[in-house]
Amino acid sequence: MPAFVVLDSISLHTPDGRPLFDDLTLAIGRECTGVVGRNGCGKSTLLRLIAGEVEPSAGSIHRAGSIGLLAQTADERATVAEAVGVDGGLARLRRLERGDGTLEDAAAADWTLEARLQTALMEAGLPALSLDRAVASLSGGERTRVALARLLIEAPDVLLLDEPTNDLDTDGREAVTQLLGRWRGGIVVASHDRTLLAHVDRIVELTPVGVTIFGGAWPVFAEQRDAARSRAETELERAADALRSAERAAQKARERKSRRDKAGRAWRAKGIEDKMFMDREKERAEASAGREGHLAERLIGDRADAFEEARARVEIITPLSIELPKTALPASRELITFNGVAMAVASRPLFGPLSFELRGPARVAIGGANGAGKSTLLRLITGKAQPTGGTIHRHTDRIAMLDQHVGLLDPGTSILDNLRRLNPELSTNEAHAALARFAFRNRVALQIVDTLSGGERLRAGLACVFARPEPPLLLLMDEPTNHLDLTAIEELESALRDFDGALVVVSHDAAFLRAIGIEREIAF
Repeated sequence: MPAFVVLDSISLHTPDGRPLFDDLTLAIGRECTGVVGRNGCGKSTLLRLIAGEVEPSAGSIHRAGSIGLLAQTADERATVAEAVGVDGGLARLRRLERGDGTLEDAAAADWTLEARLQTALMEAGLPALSLDRAVASLSGGERTRVALARLLIEAPDVLLLDEPTNDLDTDGREAVTQLLGRWRGGIVVASHDRTLLAHVDRIVELTPVGVTIFGGAWPVFAEQRDAARSRAETELERAADALRSAERAAQKARERKSRRDKAGRAWRAKGIEDKMFMDREKERAEASAGREGHLAERLIGDRADAFEEARARVEIITPLSIELPKTALPASRELITFNGVAMAVASRPLFGPLSFELRGPARVAIGGANGAGKSTLLRLITGKAQPTGGTIHRHTDRIAMLDQHVGLLDPGTSILDNLRRLNPELSTNEAHAALARFAFRNRVALQIVDTLSGGERLRAGLACVFARPEPPLLLLMDEPTNHLDLTAIEELESALRDFDGALVVVSHDAAFLRAIGIEREIAF
């Protein structure tokens, strides 16, 4: 079967000339291809290239089929019918049904449109959505589903999906996963959702050290990637050993020369040999020592270069390791108690009555559909919202919350300024030390928050809340993985696995919840 799209030796750069990746050759047919890589590596730009919205810096692209790109934003002034792209077609059918349609209406009418529309809305998980409803009234997850419905109706040969499960609840994620299995054309999906990536046929990884194409889905990719990390770390150890050996050899050579020089000076002092003979021996020794010195320096230089290359590769492909401060939280310590708590918004019941308690280093997930009130529940725990019924007892004020946008940070100021603002009791040196524990060292701490990637922003938020003299006993996180790449998710998972405090997380990322050891779920 001929490919719908062929990429031949493609290179891409940012508008300011920064290289994204080089030499990507890929044929896209009737299979599902996952694209992964760190934020800023070019995943979204690659999809826009395939869609024809940008041109490559080098290489060529051939398109032999229709292409549809999942819209990331929609005009909030539009209706659902307009966002799905059926408003004109439905209006034409209504005119014909009323008997006032034109010959042009009759010629252009698509009598299958209504049936295809209902099927698309059902497959996107929106069977009861009113077509007259304004996009502005929809949640983020509902907007993504509307965009998916539009693609289902257009039925292009190749679907391009950019982080399609962001902001989606469990049902929405399942709808996207089913779409991958049901689609008969080609799909290219850029995603950090490992559950979704488990359903692709191959994975293209974009990294600063090159492009790699892995045959198979996420489990195969993860296995091969972990093996590559292990090899890189082994190569780093070997390079370090080789550098140490070269330095020891050079030191021994210097010590031998020092002993020879000392012996020569002793012979000359005793006058045992004539001056001419001793001068010749001195020149010969100095020449030999010079050659040995140059060889030793060159060897050390070569070994040092190899070591730096190995270390750079490990730093590129291996996630950072973040260690959260210890809380020493006792297993019996009460933290939060909800008794018959109910919540309503604008007289509309949201949830309740809800009763539970948090005690010791609990690991709890908050589950439910989009709009069910999960984020509101976190705000009730922190005291930033008050219930419409029931009582909440907070047995500690050592509570910290990070939302998916890390809203506690001022995007227009530096990481250091944010930490000092949130922890005014810290000196500048103490603030720098706190940031260094989260890999923001020296001038890196002066970066403006608005320039950070999603992973860096979350890491900065963690640094700010854990810089307090007494670290939080209870950490609340609202959809923390939504804007993170896979590497940043792994960094976060590693830190939270070792956190000895209590953890309450709102997330639809099943793989993430498993990785951080969630013990129970509060669902409504």
